Amino acid sequence: MDSDKEIFKGKKLSDLFEEIYNNSRETKSQVKGLIGELKPLIENIGDATLLVPMIKEYMEIGVKNDEHLIKLATVIQRLEAIQAKGGDGDMFDFSDLQDLLEESEETQQELVDKVETDNTSDEVDNT
Repeated sequence: MDSDKEIFKGKKLSDLFEEIYNNSRETKSQVKGLIGELKPLIENIGDATLLVPMIKEYMEIGVKNDEHLIKLATVIQRLEAIQAKGGDGDMFDFSDLQDLLEESEETQQELVDKVETDNTSDEVDNT
């Protein structure tokens, strides 16, 4: 499989792999930074029970995003494998790609909803 083949305008498979790797590293450092910032604010078990679920949700969103990129890379690799075996690509099941796109849209909506919920609760707490 040629990892330098363009899969989207200006995006090669190797770029997608690099993005998956970079996202994973960035998520790890963001979570570490967030925990470092929140640590001094935790004075009792009640504080921890409020903050830990929030951290967990942010981590899950990052993981879901990476999962979608990995699934996309898998779909592309399957398509390439079929074409390499002499297939014309008609045997490829594009429902996998459609499922991936739908999951991606759902994850984006979850992120938007989460940010809006957090902003709303911050506004209520500040009043």
